[in-house]
Amino acid sequence: MDKLMNSHWVMRVIALFMALMLYASVNIESAPSVNQPSTPLSQSPTADKATVTEVPVVTYFDQENLVVTGVTESVNVNLEGATSSLTKARQLRDFEVYADLTKLSIGTHRVKLKIKNLSEDLKASITPSVITVTIEEKVTKDFQVEVDFLNEDKLEEGYTPDQPIVNPNSIRVTASKELIDRISSVKAAVNLENAEETVNRESRITIYDSDGNILPVEVEPTVVDVTVPIKSPSKSLPFKIIREGELKKGLSISSIEPDPKEITVFGPMDVLDKLEFIDGVTVDLSKINKDTVIEVAVPIPEGIKKINPEKLKINVDVDEQEEKAFTDQEIKAVGLSEAKNLEFIEPETGTQDVKIYGASNVIKDIKSSDIELYINLSDLSDGEHEVDVEVNGPQNITWSLENEKVKVKISSAS
Repeated sequence: MDKLMNSHWVMRVIALFMALMLYASVNIESAPSVNQPSTPLSQSPTADKATVTEVPVVTYFDQENLVVTGVTESVNVNLEGATSSLTKARQLRDFEVYADLTKLSIGTHRVKLKIKNLSEDLKASITPSVITVTIEEKVTKDFQVEVDFLNEDKLEEGYTPDQPIVNPNSIRVTASKELIDRISSVKAAVNLENAEETVNRESRITIYDSDGNILPVEVEPTVVDVTVPIKSPSKSLPFKIIREGELKKGLSISSIEPDPKEITVFGPMDVLDKLEFIDGVTVDLSKINKDTVIEVAVPIPEGIKKINPEKLKINVDVDEQEEKAFTDQEIKAVGLSEAKNLEFIEPETGTQDVKIYGASNVIKDIKSSDIELYINLSDLSDGEHEVDVEVNGPQNITWSLENEKVKVKISSAS
């Protein structure tokens, strides 16, 4: 044993063993315990930083009775902490930046923004962190809605907008008294470009101050229905009544009175300028055997948008037929060239008798001069010709002639 202790190699081995034991003991004592608090975030190898931008600011106050202005819409939030928590916060944005105004009085205040629902292992700072807000009493007032016409200059020629109809015609504005007092107009806009008939639109309400600036106020409703009648060019026209069929034998028309006596037509100016009257209003006499009122549709001329009225009422009065005779009525010639001579062969006198038929009140005042007999000699060459005798006379009569045709001779002047 003494020999071993006196051996230099043995002593060296023992010394080395003791040194190793001491080293192990020191490292075991300095090793972190599993129950020790974690290393501060600033010293943690997994700590990180990030900024979450445009985080909305939530305000808490008595929204039923108060109005708050000056609250910034969004802020930036600077976060620092464990990477996993930081990543989650950035992706979910499940924390809230808010201003608690519940205990503040009416007036202007500087308020520090706060944050909640943030993970405990994250630190945060808000930019800006303080805002200036104004708390005012909420005021509600009704305003009439005006209509702005857009592109009115792009309507077709002659078309003009009439008084617009807004439903509802007033809206309710809620805001601070200061904003309410600044309201100059409440408007709904309607585009009239190329409009040719009534325009129906849903239009959003916009609130303006006297300088034309849009005011941020609460509006109810936010959208209204607007109807704008478009007045198109128009023209009042007479119309021609076409008689079809014949009355029952022994009856004559005493009077035909339409109501109204003119039709208003609507359409483009270039179409209206060409119209002088409306044709095609038809009355079927074969269906009339007594005084009656009939309703007749008015035909719409080509190119016309609409007419007013679309139907006419026509009062037709009938009476027992009476007869009146006129003798030796002169037969006039029309359409004869000045270089031609005319000779009546049959009848030689160039006259004939005519009978007219009609209601008593119609024929009683008709004179001989009111009845015109004529023959049309246009485009006839020299020689003898049989031509039809035609009659012109007042309305609501019929007639019969002694001879329907006459024989004439045309010759060139010598």
